[in-house]
Amino acid sequence: MNAVAEPFVMPPEKQEALHRAKRIEIASVALLVSIVALLAMVMGASQTMKAMWVEDLLSLVPSISFLVGARFRAKAPDEDFPYGYRRAVLIGYLCGAVALFGFGLYILGDSVWKVASREHPTVQSVEILGHRIWLGWLMVAALVYSVIPPFILGRMKAPLAHELNDKILQVSSTLDKGDWLAGTAGVFGILGIAFGFWWADGVAAAFISFEIIKDGYTELKNSVAQLMNKRPTDVESKRRDDTVDRVQQALERLDWVAKTRVRLREDGDILTGEAFVQARDGADLLPRLRQARELARNVDWRIHDLNIVPVESVDD
Repeated sequence: MNAVAEPFVMPPEKQEALHRAKRIEIASVALLVSIVALLAMVMGASQTMKAMWVEDLLSLVPSISFLVGARFRAKAPDEDFPYGYRRAVLIGYLCGAVALFGFGLYILGDSVWKVASREHPTVQSVEILGHRIWLGWLMVAALVYSVIPPFILGRMKAPLAHELNDKILQVSSTLDKGDWLAGTAGVFGILGIAFGFWWADGVAAAFISFEIIKDGYTELKNSVAQLMNKRPTDVESKRRDDTVDRVQQALERLDWVAKTRVRLREDGDILTGEAFVQARDGADLLPRLRQARELARNVDWRIHDLNIVPVESVDD
């Protein structure tokens, strides 16, 4: 008997959505790399710029994790990994969340210390084409540029994340929103220095760090929950997914089924698990179980590798 699970095949319309999401994430990675490089060039000693550079650098993690996971989706299960490779992306998801949360705490502590110790940021002038220009204006220009791509791309990713039931794509969209909000705050921080408010730089950096910590904590909690086989949740609202209830109701409409209990878990973007079925009698049990399995899988395109388990009583 072959103990390897059958490969998961996405519906054609979902495959097209996945291809669109991959193209958007490739563009996102390319633009983020350009933003990170530009911010590094004009960073100077500004806490705001340091915070923005770290946030944009870490924003690469979910985009890269999604693209790596997209490759693993196509890899069939084998003898070493009989359940497949779809969960591999959760490792990158967890590492990225830990890094995001940790760096957010570091930036917050560093910013608060600089403000409390009344350390005035030094933003020097640079010479460009024979003219002396205050570096702060270049920082503002870089921050304005850093706002535009995430504002546009984040809005493109959100509906695709919902359509594909992909939490990592949703994380990428959420971080894009955080990026453009943080970039806007960064502009005000640099302008504060220009008008003599030395503390504005540290305050803006602290605001950005709160955004990083919030995103890091949320994604760390979600990634650990997925690894611990938490009941499936909605991509956007994080409320309980009603697929468990819909599968149970569909099975209980079969005339030979007395009662059922269903448990599902998330394996990346798909749902796997078991349905425990209490039959009214034992006649033709194997054909009935096949019927129940097909019925359950038709409830939602994400359901895969669902085992129908006959039991004497689901209450035991």
